[in-house]
Amino acid sequence: MAAILVVNPNSTESMTRVIDEACEPLRIPGGPAIESATLKEGPPGIETQQHVDGLIAPLAAFVRKNEARYDAFVIACYSDPGLHSVREVTKKPVLGIAECGILTALTLGQRFGVIAILQQSIARHLRYMAALGVMDRFAGELPVGLGIAELGDEKRTFARMVEVGKRLRADLAADVVVMGCAGMARHRKPLQDAIGVPVVEPTQAAVAMAIGRVRLRWE
Repeated sequence: MAAILVVNPNSTESMTRVIDEACEPLRIPGGPAIESATLKEGPPGIETQQHVDGLIAPLAAFVRKNEARYDAFVIACYSDPGLHSVREVTKKPVLGIAECGILTALTLGQRFGVIAILQQSIARHLRYMAALGVMDRFAGELPVGLGIAELGDEKRTFARMVEVGKRLRADLAADVVVMGCAGMARHRKPLQDAIGVPVVEPTQAAVAMAIGRVRLRWE
């Protein structure tokens, strides 16, 4: 049976569990198996450009080591660390959740907004979105002001996400919102209900695309 591996590039196991839970609706009879894994060499949270750059070599090595066992790989960090380098070491599909989340958002609305975890993440995301060529559809990005470790406080995290999501909709005219961290995954549907616009959970978006790649056998 075909299988997709979703890789959490940070070393926080609780984050991997959140990511794995987000994949559950995509585990369907007859579909590819969807497994998750933690990159042990990663930092506890990916919050700086140095964190992102430092993941290139270990991610490439991890995918190369596991290439024979899986039909596609998803890098489950919103900075898409090592994405292009990893694509060079395997012929299997490799998808980044930021790229897939944004592309999915473009099918759901005209202007997308992003909820970041930290203010310092935004400059990094802006560079990436400019490279993707999507800035003419970008409404804006606002932070919840919580680090990776703090996302475990679900009540506080959700309250901040609702506040930021409503600002993206009302002040910046976003008609679809992308969650800018895989650790936010469990809040997708409640957030969508609270702010009244579609909310994209990027790991789900990437895994959905990976399923299509595996089933259609695009090379």
